[in-house]
This record gives sequence, C-alpha cells and structure tokens, in this order.
Amino acid sequence: MSLEAALTARQSIRDYTDQALSLEDLAQLFWSAQGVTRPWGGRTAPSAGALYPLELYAATGDAVYHYLPAQHQAEIWLDEDIRASLWAAGLRQEALKQAPAVFILTAVYARTSTKYGDRAERYVKLEAGHAAQNLLLQVAALNLGAVPIGAFVDADVSAALGLSPGEDPLYLIPVGHPAE
Repeated sequence: MSLEAALTARQSIRDYTDQALSLEDLAQLFWSAQGVTRPWGGRTAPSAGALYPLELYAATGDAVYHYLPAQHQAEIWLDEDIRASLWAAGLRQEALKQAPAVFILTAVYARTSTKYGDRAERYVKLEAGHAAQNLLLQVAALNLGAVPIGAFVDADVSAALGLSPGEDPLYLIPVGHPAE
C-alpha cells in the first residue's frame, strides 16, 4: 500500500470483531511505532537527541507484551489479560472493551530532560504523536482498525500495567479487525 493510500484509509475505528491479531500483525505494529531502522539504533519515529523516551506495550487476551526495539522482540510484561482494567481506566470507552489488542505508549521523561530540561515534556509528546501516527498508518496498511485514545485516568493505567514511578502513560490505542 502506498503512503497516500494508507493516509486515505486511516480512520478512527471503534468497533471490532473478536478475531485476535496474528503474531505477525503485532510484530509489525510494534515495529512501525518504535522499530529500529538504522545501524546506530535510529527508529521509525524521530526522537529529540535520539534519546528514545517512549516505551510500547500491547495488552491482549493472553498477556501484556513490552516491545524491545533493539532486538525487535516482545517480552511478556504481565502474564494476564488487563484489558478490562484498561477499559475502566479509559472511562469505559467501548473500543477498549472490544479490541483484541490495546497498544499503550508510555514516556520516561527523564531520558529526555537530562539533555533538554524544561522542553523535554514538549519533545516527548511530539515524539509520541509521531509514533502513534506510524502505528495508525500501519494499522490502515494491514486493513485493521484502531482509534487513538487520550481520555483515561493515568494512575489507573499505570497501576494496571505495573509501571514504575517516572513512567507515564500517554496513549491507549485499541486495534482490531473492523466490524462491518
């Protein structure tokens, strides 16, 4: 699919079938948002100072996976289904309940603030937008559906994921096969 076709196809989809995403789809979605594209570690989304403050997770019916860009691997972060907790934290938005996978973008601001001080928050949020758009365009290219969600209770998402202090959730992105 051309970039123009992916841009045209990208839309917010909130209703999904119950068909799980394939491991290949999960891998491609992880890579599109945070994959390594340069021998020195450069990634698919630009990062201020190449400091890469984002972390990426996917909650499925089986587990929560954490993406390791350098290895293009996903480790099991939690061996449980937390999608109901994400649905509750996400103000009970139906897309979070229906989706077979929910991608979660988080930020460790300290990685960027060491170099950029007070401007770090701005740079990290810009980077999150780039990564989310990459993921959404890959969703379109795979004929899947997704919707970016920013309305959620941060502390509840952090608790559901078991995030360490200093790592903050920025986006919830439910992904699935569109119901039509």
